Amino acid sequence: MPIAPRDRLIVALDLSSVEAAQAMVARLGDAATFYKIGYQLAFAGGLAYARTLSDSGKRVFLDLKLHDIGNTVAQGVKSVARLGATFLTVHAYPQTMRAAVQAREGGLRILAVTVLTSYDNGDLKAAGYATTLRELAAKRAAQARDIGVDGLVCSPEEAASLRSIAGPTMALVTPGIRLSGSDAGDQKRVMTPSAAIAAGADYLVVGRPIVAAADPRAAAQAIVAEIAQQART
Repeated sequence: MPIAPRDRLIVALDLSSVEAAQAMVARLGDAATFYKIGYQLAFAGGLAYARTLSDSGKRVFLDLKLHDIGNTVAQGVKSVARLGATFLTVHAYPQTMRAAVQAREGGLRILAVTVLTSYDNGDLKAAGYATTLRELAAKRAAQARDIGVDGLVCSPEEAASLRSIAGPTMALVTPGIRLSGSDAGDQKRVMTPSAAIAAGADYLVVGRPIVAAADPRAAAQAIVAEIAQQART
């Protein structure tokens, strides 16, 4: 079933308190239906707030990037499922992905993070990898597909190539989205909303271009309109 344009936008609540997040959600109103909670908010009461958002009819993406021994990952996944989250991220290491997939329950979907969008080939080399970003992302995508992971988090630059590996059913979720002419910030591999959708992304994660905007609601609506326009072409 096609995803409605508004539901393809995931607003990253990269804010320092639940009160700030509540205020942002109120300002956005019905312009957004899907929210991401990462480390900053999760460690400031955001896990309980995830349950509140879910109970109010919003969808929640918990970007916790789990990576640990299998049992620890599995127990964490079970706890997240009880919060009503839709998406949960784990790092795309085979043992971690297998534990998460086996432990998922309810409507929780597991997303594997291929390579962080703040990395470039130099960062990989410094970390000890003798491969390129594209090669590593492709390898991890194939492993995730074979293990039964529900989707991938990847740079929009890799979306087109990973779609051919993941097939039509795995969700591709892309951070690193910036409006034309805006500052890339600490992201090194970025793309506009329309270009990311054209490349094969299912969901776009957008933080600062919305939450730091003078009018967050208008910014969200502009991105949704761009998604809708690209989806029609």
